[in-house]
Amino acid sequence: MKKTRVIRNNLYALSLLWHIYPGQVIHKAIILFLGYFEWLFYSAFFMRYVITALETKQEFSSIMTFLFITVLVFGSISLYNSYINGKIMPFATAIVNQGLNKILFQKSRKVELSCFEDPEFYNKYTLAMENADEQLIKTVDNIWGVLFGFISTIAAFVLMFQVDRWSILFILFPVIGNFVFDRAIGKDEFARNVDMAPYNRKINYVNRVMYLTDYAKEIRLTNAFLLMKRHYREAIQGLIATTKKYSKKLVVYHWFRVMFTFSFIFEGLLIYGAYRTLVSQTMSLAQLAVIASMMVASTWILIGFTTALMDSFRNGLFVDNLRYFLEYEETIPEDYEGEDPGDRIDCIEFRDVSFSYKDEEIIHHLSFSLYGGKTYALVGHNGAGKSTIIKLLLRFYDPTEGEIFLNGKNIKTYNLQKYRRLFATAFQDHQLFSLSVVENVLMEKETKSNQQRAVDALKLAGVWEKISSLPKGIHTTLTREFDDEGAVLSGGEYQKVVVARAFAKECPFKIFDEPSSALDPIAEYELFNNILKSGKEKTMLFISHRLSSVRNADWVFMLEQGRIVEEGSHATLMERQGTYADMYQKQAVHYLADEEKTRKLVAKKEGSL
Repeated sequence: MKKTRVIRNNLYALSLLWHIYPGQVIHKAIILFLGYFEWLFYSAFFMRYVITALETKQEFSSIMTFLFITVLVFGSISLYNSYINGKIMPFATAIVNQGLNKILFQKSRKVELSCFEDPEFYNKYTLAMENADEQLIKTVDNIWGVLFGFISTIAAFVLMFQVDRWSILFILFPVIGNFVFDRAIGKDEFARNVDMAPYNRKINYVNRVMYLTDYAKEIRLTNAFLLMKRHYREAIQGLIATTKKYSKKLVVYHWFRVMFTFSFIFEGLLIYGAYRTLVSQTMSLAQLAVIASMMVASTWILIGFTTALMDSFRNGLFVDNLRYFLEYEETIPEDYEGEDPGDRIDCIEFRDVSFSYKDEEIIHHLSFSLYGGKTYALVGHNGAGKSTIIKLLLRFYDPTEGEIFLNGKNIKTYNLQKYRRLFATAFQDHQLFSLSVVENVLMEKETKSNQQRAVDALKLAGVWEKISSLPKGIHTTLTREFDDEGAVLSGGEYQKVVVARAFAKECPFKIFDEPSSALDPIAEYELFNNILKSGKEKTMLFISHRLSSVRNADWVFMLEQGRIVEEGSHATLMERQGTYADMYQKQAVHYLADEEKTRKLVAKKEGSL
């Protein structure tokens, strides 16, 4: 990364932290300034005054007055540091965490869905989110470390030059130690970490496999553990080999760094000062004390400066990812303001719509209409483009070519949030949150007025009996992520809760994406009956791989490779004996027996009621 980019990144971090909490920036600057001031004062002035006062036999009272004022000043500084670090900074850290995450969360909600499907963007997003508050605070601390470290280093050079002009030559040793050998160490350690990355990824993967419940059954029923153990052993051996590859050079660099940074300046300057004081008698004892004290202070000031400088370059990558994420301009901003679409859907029309993903066209010139109050089905093999059509309809993506209209107007003209409120969706790749059942269904805060709506939706989805049997009923937390008493449901029960979301939302258009993929034939039969009964006045759109479940739709669209190859009612398509009929007949071999069994079980169940 270029130096100018690193400087801009650090200034960006400073302005961002200032925006979130200026107190953090100010207090850290004061603390670092006072720290460097203490070092220089004690080294350059305090030692010189005390020894000179003793040599010149100044009055005891004047010495004690100086010491008292010094203790009072630095005691106040220590009290300030204790107060800031003990009381202010813990609160400041929490404020920064809240403020920064608020900015990051708001941004993550605004960026379009395609960003999360772009590996490069997603990597930058995750790197920006990882320990972001700590990284931001550390970055700003390093800025002050570089600034005050540089000023203090120059001041130390000037003060040593005033005492003895030749003594500053010894400062070259820690300069070489930090800027030459420390840089060489950092360069080799970075290369070593890059070489270690594939082995660390393998180790992290094995660690995840060994503690995640998703893999527990296979590990106990197969020899997968031995295979994982082999990969783990190979990764450890790779780390050892990589460490050996760099160890010799790093040992040499570390030895030279320690010698130049500490040994040469300490021993060299003391020998030089002792010679000037005892042999040539051209240096006073006070000057020797000041030089010795300044030597220690200068070394640590220089180390602090170079460490902060190197860390600023390292943290530049974090800030670069943070800037990339926060400065990204959304193509479909979630807060887009537009016209109010109202609460009616008379017609949705796709006009010559095409869509490309990474230069590959996956939807080709689609034109069709969906009319209010009708039931539609999208069917086809995996990869036909069914889910992409739903994402275009919900405006997660915009078409590469063509337009989508709602009630005669392009959907881009509408307020995005209000437009999406027209739709209720039950996705196949659903996600449940570690919230209560009722919150997972309503996806909003529970109130007395909407609680019954959630109960009715769970009944329609066919999962009410299970939910009502839980210890806390609809207030039971799903998953045990944060609640040891949370409920862990089966895959089919989780899917029914997701379907209940679509039942619970009051809107004119409902989308069911493979709503019965995890259900048995009886549950599927009952679910589709309830969906059709509850949606008589709604517009309904089904995506299903089981064609028997969409026979009652008013209109069926058959897709292949992003194109509509057939459309019509189930009966019409069967009479046509085309692609749809062929697919239906091939599936019939597998599910006709299930349908007959289902009818008998349902009849028996209804007869017993």
